[in-house]
Amino acid sequence: MQTEQRSILAFVACVAMVASVAGIADFAHAQQAPAYVFDPAWPKPLPNRWKWGGVTGLAVASDDTIWVLHRPQDLSDMELIAERSPPVAECCVLPPSMIHLDQAGNVIGSFNAPAGHGMDVAADGYVYIGQDTVRKYDPRTGAVVAEIARTPEREGGGRVGLPSPSQRSPGQGTMRHAEVFMPAAPDNPEDVDAARAAARAFRQKYPPETPMIVGGLEEIRIVEEDDEIYVADNYLGGRVLVFDLATLEFKRGWGAYGKPLAEISIDDADHSYTPNRAMAPDFVGHLTLNVSRDGLVYAADRVGNRIHVTTKQGEFRDEFVLAPGTGGGGSAGGVAFSPDAEQRFLYISDRMNNKVWFLDRRTGDVLGHIGSTGENGGQFFGLHMIAVDSAGSIYTGEVDSFRVQRFVPGDSERGALLLRAAELP
Repeated sequence: MQTEQRSILAFVACVAMVASVAGIADFAHAQQAPAYVFDPAWPKPLPNRWKWGGVTGLAVASDDTIWVLHRPQDLSDMELIAERSPPVAECCVLPPSMIHLDQAGNVIGSFNAPAGHGMDVAADGYVYIGQDTVRKYDPRTGAVVAEIARTPEREGGGRVGLPSPSQRSPGQGTMRHAEVFMPAAPDNPEDVDAARAAARAFRQKYPPETPMIVGGLEEIRIVEEDDEIYVADNYLGGRVLVFDLATLEFKRGWGAYGKPLAEISIDDADHSYTPNRAMAPDFVGHLTLNVSRDGLVYAADRVGNRIHVTTKQGEFRDEFVLAPGTGGGGSAGGVAFSPDAEQRFLYISDRMNNKVWFLDRRTGDVLGHIGSTGENGGQFFGLHMIAVDSAGSIYTGEVDSFRVQRFVPGDSERGALLLRAAELP
């Protein structure tokens, strides 16, 4: 107990300051950002000598339990010493990729699935994971029970279908994230020309209106009242695709500004963004999304530093620009909503700037933020995923610091307790 109290006191002083930053904004639209406090006692340490890998999916289920999709293969040999024969240290061993947590931060379930990106949980408990397509998993057995149709090949190559166990190579590490989001240009002009020709050929074979998954998956969101599942396919900078939740059949889709799928450009120049310049005519990359209670779809074009607002049918309503000077991986990451009935606020995770931004959902105005770059509690390094429970607590997942964190409302009982603890000598 004393150890936990010392941990709380050590972290809360810093976070109380961060929370106050989130609450100072009172811009022209008289909307004030909510205040949040970092919760240092959540989650509890993982059992079974497990260690988190990079977090690539996060969802709060209807019962307010939390599902975390992470990449055990991100862990290096040094982090998996206990797997050696004989082991030379107590920790760690390769964990399952799906971990289920309760509100107290205890592990209450898990299963293994190949690496993925984006996930959601239906009211009936089935877990949907974005891999090379969307697969529906039975959480009790970890078995695949259904999947959305996809093309039999991927642009630029790459595996289609699930790997066999023999193809998995745990513990080798994949710490190359800077190269992924800030790649160096190829030096050989002939290689550039060959890549462009191959891309043109693939895109002519699978045009933008292809009614199945073509690229990789970025995000999944289930809308129970419509019996639909929204999918962000990363093909051509990002396509919003909607499927029937029961049959997994394609229903509709759109691109940037609500344009029909067939009108999405296959020219890379139309999917390019330069910081502080004009917005691109098509999505730029790493599209995520979420759907509000009043039927609006918020598609965050991370590399394009913007969020597009449409109806569920794809009718364009608005564009919110966020930190437009951000380069590299961009600013507009995951999308979540405040828990009030009107969902007055958008919560946007920003990987490059390592902040959770609070936006007025009506106007798109930035009202404040929490977080800064670092690896102390309440800071972020590689902020990737975000989710919110019914009480308003924010859950975050990092892909570079390999951790999940929780922030509780400052006006909650737990938030008030943590703030009082910060005032103790």
